Amino acid sequence: MFQIDDPKNNYKNIAHAFFLSLAITIAEPSTILPLMVHHFSESVVIVGIFASLLRGGAIIVQLYAAFHAQGYKRVIGYLRRVFFFRFLSWFMIGLSIFLIGDAHPYLTLFFIGTGLFFFSFTAGFGAIYFKELQAKLFSKSYRGKTMANRQIAGAIASIISGGIAGYVLSAYEAPLNYAYLFMVSSLIMGIGFLIFGSIEEPEKEQVSVKEKHFRAFLKNAASLLKHDKRLQRQIVVLLLANSYLLAMPFVILNANSTIALTGWMLGGFITVQMTGSILGSTFLWRRIDDYEKMLFLSIAVLIAAFVVAFFAHNPYAYALVFLLFGMGFDGLNISAMNLVIEIAPEDKRPVYTALQANITSLGLFFPVLGGLLLKAFGSYEGLYLLTIALLSAALVLSLQLKGVSESA
Repeated sequence: MFQIDDPKNNYKNIAHAFFLSLAITIAEPSTILPLMVHHFSESVVIVGIFASLLRGGAIIVQLYAAFHAQGYKRVIGYLRRVFFFRFLSWFMIGLSIFLIGDAHPYLTLFFIGTGLFFFSFTAGFGAIYFKELQAKLFSKSYRGKTMANRQIAGAIASIISGGIAGYVLSAYEAPLNYAYLFMVSSLIMGIGFLIFGSIEEPEKEQVSVKEKHFRAFLKNAASLLKHDKRLQRQIVVLLLANSYLLAMPFVILNANSTIALTGWMLGGFITVQMTGSILGSTFLWRRIDDYEKMLFLSIAVLIAAFVVAFFAHNPYAYALVFLLFGMGFDGLNISAMNLVIEIAPEDKRPVYTALQANITSLGLFFPVLGGLLLKAFGSYEGLYLLTIALLSAALVLSLQLKGVSESA
């Protein structure tokens, strides 16, 4: 007999986050990934493109995944397939660096980009299935707690990973150090996939009849978006909130040009960022089930991070930037997921999830725009100011979400 808020599912949820974070932190888009790409190419535009690839591939398939998922009574089997392909994509990145490396840097970049794209492409399917499971397994109040617990577990794992990354980056020469990190972390990632894949999922009671053609589905989804004012406003706020991606991947490059950045210091910044995640989830996010309020606070924290980055000229200031990043990212992710679950009818939940994810995920390409702006004007400070302005607009609009909800 299925039990909602079953502690066993909570533990599996947390374990999945722990092992996934332990693995994926080595390509954290605000620290190691930009430096790894910069090793093979001096272009900041390419750094921005690769930062987008890590998550941007998911945009293409989320609506198509929702088209099918709306008729599924269970999704765990499909999620297991996603896990398998994500594992292969991640391992391929490390293997290509190991086998090709500096001998053919552009070929290495091609395989790194391909691996990152397919890693995020398959995540487009996984995001729909994952949110569907979260909605089925946990109640509103418990869901916020288990997601905060996931963030804490993930942050602890990332602190461990930061120490390991610092050691490997210092002990081995580039690019072999990146190859070792990716290949070993893919095995660690697999453990988390196996644990979460063992969750027992209840059947969904209300499902939509799938349209005969994807074109018809898109038409119905567009109509749904047109008539739901709350969903429209929520998407606008979240898209503006994602503007932190304009400047975030380049903070570490600015630090690298300002201070003597070592492998251990880089690992330390990862540790500090994950400490921020733990502090935010422990003392803020797990205590809040008003997700509009959580969204407001997380945006405010990100604004503070870029204000500090604007004036940063020493390791301690940059450490504070990454501490605030860790707090802000988690609040933004938790609130975004729960906001769409709360406003979506059960039978249309995959469609609502995909609509919000697809449109707001356009922000995942902001690093490309940020790289172009940085190349054109050469000013990190100007990029920070633009980011602060867009985040401030998101902050103001987030205050109006409750009013839209009540009047819709």
